Parts: sequence; C-alpha cells; structure tokens
Amino acid sequence: MKEQKEDNKDVRVPDTAKPTVHELDAAGRSLSEALQVSFIILKVIMIVLVLAFLASGFKAVDSNEQALVLRFGKIRGVGEKRLLGPGLHWILPYPIDEIIKIPVETQVNLPIDSFWYFQTQQEILSGQMRPVRPDQPLKPLQDGYCITRGEKQDEVIGDFAGSDYSIVHSKWQLTYQIDDPERFFINVYIEDVKPGDIYFDVITGSVEPLLRNTFEDAVVTALVNYTIDEAISSQDRIPKHIKRLLQEKLDKIESGIKVVSVQLTNSECPRQVKKAFEASTTASQESETEITNARTYAANTLNEASGPVAEKLYAALHDESIDEQTRELLWPQLAGTAREKIADARTYRTEVVERARANANYLESILPEYRQRPELVLQKIYLDAIEQILGNNADEKFVVQTTKGSKGTQIRVLLNRDPKLKSKRSNEQAEQQNQQTVNR
Repeated sequence: MKEQKEDNKDVRVPDTAKPTVHELDAAGRSLSEALQVSFIILKVIMIVLVLAFLASGFKAVDSNEQALVLRFGKIRGVGEKRLLGPGLHWILPYPIDEIIKIPVETQVNLPIDSFWYFQTQQEILSGQMRPVRPDQPLKPLQDGYCITRGEKQDEVIGDFAGSDYSIVHSKWQLTYQIDDPERFFINVYIEDVKPGDIYFDVITGSVEPLLRNTFEDAVVTALVNYTIDEAISSQDRIPKHIKRLLQEKLDKIESGIKVVSVQLTNSECPRQVKKAFEASTTASQESETEITNARTYAANTLNEASGPVAEKLYAALHDESIDEQTRELLWPQLAGTAREKIADARTYRTEVVERARANANYLESILPEYRQRPELVLQKIYLDAIEQILGNNADEKFVVQTTKGSKGTQIRVLLNRDPKLKSKRSNEQAEQQNQQTVNR
C-alpha cells in the first residue's frame, strides 16, 4: 500500500491542463458582472411590481355612485369618511382593502304584475286578451288578483262580520333608489360578484325578490281598505297609500332603500264579469250625475228664490225649538224672488189698510148727514159711483130709458163700434202705467 501511494505521488499533471491566473480572473469577472446585471434587473422588476401594486389602489368612483372601503372585511373610516364620493381615490390594494361602489343616484324601475291575470307570451306581445266565458271560473293558482272591500260591511254572519269583498286585477310599477349605502350594504343580501359581472346588475337582481315580496304585502294590506270602484278609478290616492306602507316596511328592516314613486299602470275587474261591471259603473255614474244636477238645481233655485239664508230659514221654520224672535231676524236677510214677494205683500197690505182707513173716515164724515137725509146721501153716493165708472172704465156710453106707460116694449140699439176706441184706450192705460213706473 505504501508503494502504491508513493507511485501516485510521482504522477504529475501536464502543464497544459492547469488554468492560468489570468483565465481565472476573467471568468470571475464575467460571473460577477452577470450576477450584478441579474440583481439590477431583479430590483427593477421588484420596483415595477411594487409600483404596479401601489397603483392598483387608485379607484375611480362615478358621479352617480358612493363607495365603501372594506379593510379585511370591515368598513373603514368614521362618520362622513366612511363614504367616498365621486372622483379618484387611493386605497391599499387588494387583499388589504376592497372598494364597494353603490349607485345611489340611479333610479330603477321595477314592474310588478303579480296581481294580473295569466297571459301567454303571444298575448303579451300582441296586447290582446283572449275571450273568457262568464261561466269560466277564476284560477287562483294561475291568475293573479287582489281583494278589495265591499260597499256593505255591517252584516254579521255567526260570529264573523260579513262583507261583499270583490276581486280586482292590477299592474304596478315601482321606482326606487339606494338612499343609505352603508345600511344597504350591511342589511341587504347581495350575491357575490363573479368575474365579468356588472355590480349594478348584481345589486338589482339581488334586491328584486325583497322589493317584490314587500311590495305585494303592501298592496294586499292597502287595497282591502278600498272598494273595487276606488281601486279602478283612483290613480293617486291608493298609490300614495302603498308607497307609505312600503317605505315603512323598508325602513323597519333598515334596508337603505328609498321608494321614489309607485304607479298603478292598469287595473281591471275580472274578465268574467266585465260587461256587468261596466253596466253597473255606467248606471252608478249616471245616478251620481243626476244627483249632482238635482242638488245644483235645488241650490240655484234656493239662491234665486231666497239667497244664501234660504236653508237656515227653512230649517228654522221646521224646527220647533227655535223661537219666533230668531226667525224674525232671518226674514230681513232674504234675497231674490222671496224678497220681492214679501215686499209686494207688504205694499199690498199697506194699500188695503190705507184704503179701509180712508173708507172708514169717509163714512164717519158723512154719517151725520146720512142720519138727517139718508135718501139724499145714498143718491149722492150712487151718482158718484156711476160717474167714476162711466168716466174711467167705459169706452162708449149709451143711456137708454123706457117711458112710463109702455108695457112689454123692447128697445134694440144697433151698435157699430169703432175698433180704434178700445185700442186707443189700451194705449192710454199703458202710457199711464209706464209713467207711474218711471216716477217710482
């Protein structure tokens, strides 16, 4: 073994196989330069990656949006700083911070036809209804409808109050918007946004079932307080009632959703009774028109006859508890025809009283003379009456007197009256009346 080791020591490597010092220095320098370049490129790449990572934190919020920033799933900020307004904002990149953009200014229209009867796709596109026979029943599992109260609600059947409730079909349109982004994000379930999905579409799709169910509950609650006539004719009162109920329900769960408007787009009675309902509606409208016309005629007649105080005076005359003094105070307030009639009656009463008083005075003045010479006084009165009659009221005068000795003698006078006399007399009387009217 020792001999072999000694033999190995004697073996020498040729000079051509050993690298020189210069060759080792050149290789080291090349390797060193390559490593330096690699480190520089790596640093640049790291810097670019860091800058790109930081730049990814810039987020733009549109003019109709507000944003919430989640830091490890928790809303960041306090007070007003919890919400980001429109503009460019920087947050820590994902997965540290996450931005949730909520369209607060966008109003969304949601049509609701849950209470409308079933229509095929062809009927919806054509806008025509299929004919329904009167004996064809309503299908509750297929046709939508709502219950309205009836006109009579005072009947009692057993222990329950009876009523003639009615069925109505209706279509609605709900317009809403997100009013409180934080409450909306916390209390309303939103599906996870998948790559390629639009967040606004995800929001509307997630909120629609909640709004639809809540709206249907509000419609059922509200319409039971109205008749079918009110449900069909009312275009403002019922939607306002439903809007109030819907907003109260959404506020109760702190949804952050604001109801902008509720519109009743269409309402109909069941098609099976549509003709009968239209006939009943027409008759009711005509009845109301006649009643209105009658009331108007009565009011106008009272105003023309007595003025505004007519109803009070009429009630006072038929109310025995009202004393005569109160009634007398109402009489001077009369106007119109009644006032004229009362004035004429008072004038006539005065004339009759004055005429009677004048006659009484005249009779008293001739009473002493009558007691002394009654025949002479009676003859004087008779002659005065004849003079008054013949002087004022007779157009033509004929005096006929028979002789004392004739018996059974008839006197016949042929008269050919002048037709102008009577018309002349009438004209004179008309002129006198006109003159008296002008003097008054």
